Amino acid sequence: MEVRCRAPGKIILAGEHAVVHGAAAIAASIDLYTEVRISLHPSGQENELLELDLKDMGLNLSWPCSQLKEVLGDCSADGSVLVSCTSEKLELLSGLVAQKNTPQENVQLNSGLYAFLFLYTSILGYKPGKAVVTSELPMGSGLGSSASFCVALSGALIALSEGFSLKTKEKKDQFSFRKNDLELISKWAFEGEKIIHGKPSGIDNTVSTFGNMIKFKKELKTTNPMMPLNSTTPLKMLITDTRVGRNTKSLVSSVSERVLRHPDTMSSVFNAINSISDELALLVESPAEYKVEVSEKEEKLKELMQMNQGLLQCIGVSHESIETVVRTTMKEKLVSKLTGAGGGGCVLTFVPTLLSAAVTEKVISELEQCGFRCFMVEVGGPGVQVFPC
Repeated sequence: MEVRCRAPGKIILAGEHAVVHGAAAIAASIDLYTEVRISLHPSGQENELLELDLKDMGLNLSWPCSQLKEVLGDCSADGSVLVSCTSEKLELLSGLVAQKNTPQENVQLNSGLYAFLFLYTSILGYKPGKAVVTSELPMGSGLGSSASFCVALSGALIALSEGFSLKTKEKKDQFSFRKNDLELISKWAFEGEKIIHGKPSGIDNTVSTFGNMIKFKKELKTTNPMMPLNSTTPLKMLITDTRVGRNTKSLVSSVSERVLRHPDTMSSVFNAINSISDELALLVESPAEYKVEVSEKEEKLKELMQMNQGLLQCIGVSHESIETVVRTTMKEKLVSKLTGAGGGGCVLTFVPTLLSAAVTEKVISELEQCGFRCFMVEVGGPGVQVFPC
């Protein structure tokens, strides 16, 4: 048996950092994907292995299934029953990964391996097989690469689990998940994200699973804090990866410290960012049938992004590399803002519908001369997808 599953990355269109303090944020999927292909091998053979091939890293790892069972013990291996990774199990997983002599300084790689072993054995048990992973998403840049991996992996594992049947679509080369299955995939992916990040918000795995856009507001205790948005017009963004690493926890802490020093002022800033997110949510769902309406809608979107970037700058999470992107794109009257934690990472530049290809190429060329990496993406596309092999 073999299946191929892919899941998109994500961007934050508005509300980063302020969302931690009760403001709304808008997140959306992008058409950069992580793909996981899993093939199960016949059981009952000698030297049965669980293999993991990380193509982009040139890393191929394997564990004897008998060793996994001996170390981790018996498990129910029922994909329909969600379980969490205990601290005891995480320690056992850490031991299994440590034997492979992976680079200890690459914390995200090792935590990703823990998540892989946990999800595979929890859903499929100790069945021999091989997982091949490829990704278009740069790691650690704020585009949801870890959630994309966890969602694609969970989707492939659920598709291969016993008692599960895929819904055939009109296209012969694609299946689809039912709504209940998508919810289950998102929950499993969230368990993987907890292993990698400790206390994730749940935004990344939700967007990667369901696609399109969501509005998230932390303070909504009685209802689901994530509200789906239906974008009525296609959006294009130029994503610039500054290749500058950033410490998300440190940046979040620095904002919280500024709140303690200037509570009233920071509260006003967060209220302004909340208003931007609210207006953006209404804007993306508003109809625009004619060119004039599309242009007006795009102009409002540019203004909201510009204001959001200014507010993020004033709370101290911008960076020289981000400002370089802002200045470079502004030469062509294009608006940019950071996405995610800031302090480096990635920057969004809105690409209007009528912008010429020549201008886009000129901007990309100039950004790449600064040592940055650029991706042109469609925003708000489908979530996790599964394909037969």
